[in-house]
This record gives sequence, C-alpha cells and structure tokens, in this order.
Amino acid sequence: MKFLETPTRNLFFTGKGGVGKTSMACASAVQLADRGLRVLLVSTDPASNLDEVLGTTLGSEPTPIESVPNLFALNLDPEAAATQYRERMVGPYRGVLPDAAVRSIEEQFSGSCTLEIAAFDEFAKLLGDKQSTTDFDHVIFDTAPTGHTLRLLTLPSAWSGYIENNTTGTSCLGPLAGLQAQTLIYKQTVDALADASLTTLVLVTRPETSAFREAARTSDELQNLGVNNQHLIVNGVFTTDSEDDKIAKAMQQRGDQAIAEIPDSIAKLERTMVPLTWNGLMGVGSLREVGRPSSIGDCGVDDLASIDSYPDGLGSLIDELAATGHGVILAMGKGGVGKTTVAAGVAVALAECGFDVHLSTTDPAAHLATTIAAEELTGLSVGRIDPAEETAAYTAEVMRTAGGDLDAEGKALLEEDLRSPCTEEIAVFRAFAKAVSEGTNRFVVLDTAPTGHTILLLDSALAYHREVTRQASGMPESVENLLPRLRDPALTRVLVVTLPEATPVHEAAKLQQDLRRAEIEPFAWVINQSLVPLGVSDPTLRRRQHHELPFIEEVKSTLATRVALVPWQSEPPTGLAGLRRIVAADSSLTR
Repeated sequence: MKFLETPTRNLFFTGKGGVGKTSMACASAVQLADRGLRVLLVSTDPASNLDEVLGTTLGSEPTPIESVPNLFALNLDPEAAATQYRERMVGPYRGVLPDAAVRSIEEQFSGSCTLEIAAFDEFAKLLGDKQSTTDFDHVIFDTAPTGHTLRLLTLPSAWSGYIENNTTGTSCLGPLAGLQAQTLIYKQTVDALADASLTTLVLVTRPETSAFREAARTSDELQNLGVNNQHLIVNGVFTTDSEDDKIAKAMQQRGDQAIAEIPDSIAKLERTMVPLTWNGLMGVGSLREVGRPSSIGDCGVDDLASIDSYPDGLGSLIDELAATGHGVILAMGKGGVGKTTVAAGVAVALAECGFDVHLSTTDPAAHLATTIAAEELTGLSVGRIDPAEETAAYTAEVMRTAGGDLDAEGKALLEEDLRSPCTEEIAVFRAFAKAVSEGTNRFVVLDTAPTGHTILLLDSALAYHREVTRQASGMPESVENLLPRLRDPALTRVLVVTLPEATPVHEAAKLQQDLRRAEIEPFAWVINQSLVPLGVSDPTLRRRQHHELPFIEEVKSTLATRVALVPWQSEPPTGLAGLRRIVAADSSLTR
C-alpha cells in the first residue's frame, strides 16, 4: 500500500462499482489508525456497507470503532441530509407566507437535486471546512460508484456557475439564497480536491479490461477537474501454482493480459497490487492484512461433492420470462455484480427464441456495445439512454411547448432554469419511463444503474411528476403510468443480480426490501460468477468455493423464490458466443 507510506491528509477512494473501494478505504483507515493516527472514515455512497465491513453500527456522526483505537467512521445519509436541508430552507417561511406559497416552495425542494445537493453540503463541510475535521489527522472518503462520484465532484462548479448566472432568484432547488451562502465552502472543497499536498485520489480497479477502461475514463475526467494527485490500486490480482487447474490458469491469464494492456493514462500512475483473497474482507483482522504477504497453505476443505444441489443456470428462467411474449425485464443490483452481462444474456436468449427484443442501459458505466461486440442478431436491437442526448431533446421540447408563447425575456428565464443540473435527471427519467412503456408490445431488457441510483429513480416518480409539470405543458403518458407498469408482474420482471459474497448478497437483500416497499416484487435472483459448479484444485479457489456456499444457501432458503446460478467464465462473456455460454441449456426454448 505505497500511498500509505507518506499519506496526504485526505484520501479519496473511487472506481467502478464492485471493485473493492470500501474494502481498500477501510483497510487504509485501519492501518493508519494502527500507527496511532486519528482517522475519520466517511462513506458518501447511498448503498454504503461500512457498518458490515467494520462490524459497527454507524450513523451520521463520527462513531468510534471499538476494535481500532483512533478510528472513527460515519455514513452520510442523503435522505436525512435532504430533510434537514429542506426544513432549513422552508422553515423561515412558515407562518410568514400563506400556506399555498409555503407548499409551492416545498414542491421546489421535492426533486432528486435537493437530495444530491444536501448530501454534497455534508460532504463539502468535511472536505472544504477544515474546522469540522480539525480533531483528525486523516480523513478518508469511501465514495459512491464512478458515475455518482464524478457528478459529486463536478457539482461545485456546476452549481456555482448556475448560482452566478441565474437572475430569477429561484430554481428547482428553491430560493437560491441558501445555496449562495455555501459558495465559499464549495470553492474550498474544489481547492482541497485539487491540492496535491492535501488530497490523494485513489483509483480502485480490478485486473479486468472493462474495469481498467472505466478507471482510465475516471482518471482523465478527474484530471480535467484539476485533481492530478492520483494513485492506482489493482485489487484482486490472482496467481496460481497449480499446473493442472485449467480454471486457475485461465483466471490468472485473464488478469495478466488485462494488466499488460492497461491504458496508457493510468499505466503511468504509481500502483499498488493487492492479491485476491479467498475470503471477503470483513472484520478488522482481515483489513489489517491487506497488502501484506500471506500464505494460504493447505486449504483443509471438504470435497464439494458433499453439496446436495446448487441452483440451475440462467437458462432455467428463460421459459417463464418468455411466456407472455412481451414485457420489461430489469437487471438490478449492486455495482460490479454483472448486471450488463446478465441483461445481455437474457436479451440474446429471448431474441434467439424469435422475439422482438430491445436491450438498453441507464448505467453510464456500462459497456453493452463491448458485451455484444459488433455482431448482429435478428430481432435484437441495442441502445443506451444517453444523458447528453436526452437532455438536449428534453430542453428543446420544453422550449417548444412551455416556451412557445413566452416573450424574449420569458424564454431567456426558462433557458436559465433548464441549465440547472436537475434537467439532466428529469430527461433521463423520462427516457427510462419511455423504455418501460415499450414493453407493452415487445421485450425490453434494461441494464439499470446501481442500486442507489435505481431506487432513487423509482422513488422519485411523484417528485418528477411535479417537476415535469412545472416546466412542460403536459405529463407524458409513459411517466404518468411508470409506477403502475413497474408494479404489474404480468408486464415487469425484476432480476436481482448478485455475487456469492456477503456484501453483494446483503445489498441485494436491501434492494429487495426497497422494491417491496414500492410494491414491486422481484421475479428471480441471479447469482453471478460462482466458482461452486467448477472443478478447481487451486487452494485459494477451493477455499473461495466453500466461502460461497453459505451465501448461495442464504439466497435459496430465505431471500428468493427463483434462483439461477451463473458460473465464472474462463473466457470473458463478450459477443454472442460468450453470452450464449452464460445461459445454461436447461430451457426448452434454448435447446
């Protein structure tokens, strides 16, 4: 862990979902605290699992970690922050303005932008206001997945420009006076991020081509923001001594090849290589060992033949999914669990059954084009909900409808409002709703954003209703009927995608709870990249197999009514041939 030899005060961990940001952030925090340094560990991820990794229940205030003197941790709660922010902004008007006016102001704070800016307020206090963390030697940020993080980092500039240029005094965030009061802290936050003597940006990735590509994109965009002090962690590097284990040799070969072809922009960064561990990094003891030499020794595990049974493959779900002849299939789950691959595999299987299928993504970090490669399949179309394109189209529509009868000054004011970062959120939401509506006459398979984004998207339906109505002349039918469609089990089937590990399974369980609160019942769970069905002899992989078993059993026995198990693939599941491999031939439609 070279970056810990002379660490800066702030360490900022980011990367594609599922690469191990939380594990690396926690390991760094524990190892610094063990030196006697006072450390504050902060999660800005709505789907944080710091509590589970550290074995301590956390809140929004620094909580001491009993097993690690000098270490404190907290979770920034976006919902709580938004509630406090709303009341701080609306409270002074209660009893002063008429009730109708107060309700109007409250509506302006109902969108997801309020949630985001409120969470950023809390983040900015910790990074931009030195007084708030003066008791600590180091502050470590375990951030949200890449798309969230980049938006979080660009917010100071985006909102500062919007505040400076907006002359109306109001926005989708309500009265701007509250935001202007924060501009100094926002500026200090940006300055702290760009100060190499204060902040190190730690890019966490895995030895996989797609993860390296995402890390390179993140690195470039952060450098454009002035964040140049970057360090690269390649997590989960696997090596084997087993000459007769074909799976182990293939796993090492895939990693070695990805590392050899690492993009130039991140190849030049100082690098830390962290070996693959057989167990999940849970508990302080395992975190202390990260980055240190270790030996597996004799694996000492029982023969896997003692397992009574494990779930069928992904193909076991295709018959039921195809039964209605149309509908919406959503692949949901924590970042990095393979939603793109599962969605693409299902889409290919349905298309090969003769159905009209559209495969699309709302995830800015997904690479569907790479997954499908350049091949064509009759009946399958592939697309992406592109935020820039959707925002441009939505802006043009609002100017044409709501702005059609306005004078020059009115149009100028409307254009100002549409330059708000909220506009992109609304535009993408509308595109998502439109894609879902198309499932009434064909199959639409959506590779959705990570859990936090997705639930925010679903829970924001009514808020978006209000926001779209405020700006546009009418409510699109697709938006108006989105929630009823998502709640209709005859139309929408949700596949909860996870990995056979503690954090992904427990995050998926939280997702299922949230979906059920929204009256959406998941159709099935898909456990991806499992070693259990494979014949391996390498000691590390053998131990990982047995480590998977209790999580597979937990899903089977307590969480899901239908379960499919997708084995780890020796070759990356790209192109039609690779996607066909992940759909096991246990469906009458795929034989």
